[in-house]
Amino acid sequence: MHWNTILVPTDFSPSSDAALRLATVLARDSEARIVIVHVAEPRPAYTVAGVYASLPSGNEFQAENEQLAKTAPPDPSVRCERRFVVGSPAEEIVRCANDLKADMIVMGTHGHTGLVRLLLGSVAEAILRHASCPVLTVKSLAPAANP
Repeated sequence: MHWNTILVPTDFSPSSDAALRLATVLARDSEARIVIVHVAEPRPAYTVAGVYASLPSGNEFQAENEQLAKTAPPDPSVRCERRFVVGSPAEEIVRCANDLKADMIVMGTHGHTGLVRLLLGSVAEAILRHASCPVLTVKSLAPAANP
C-alpha cells in the first residue's frame, strides 16, 4: 500500500514515541510525509459565579510548543511537518486528518480500561469511530522489570 500523508498525533508519551517510530518506517517505505500534531486542551479558569471559561495566555502553551518543535522522526530523511492545535484532542485530530487528506493516522494509546477509561474517555476510540481514514494504534510496551 502507498501513502502520501501519515498523521501522527502526539502527547509526548512513550506510546506516542512508539507510534512515531512505526510511522517513520511506513513513511520511509512509501516516501510519504509525516505530520506530527499536538492538541493542547484549553485550561479552565474559574469566575466568581463558579462558571469556568478559558482565559488565553501568551505563554500558556509555550512548553508544549517547544516540545513539539523537538519531536522528529528518528530517520531524518523522512519529510516531516508539525502542527500545534488547541481544542478537544479527538475532534481536532480528526479535523486535521480531514484537512490534510491524510491516508492514515498512526497514534499511541495508553490502553486504559475499566473505570479509568469510563472517566477519562478514550481519545483513540473516538478517533477510530470518526476518522475517514485507517487508524493504526500503537501501545508502548513497558520495559521489563529487573529481577
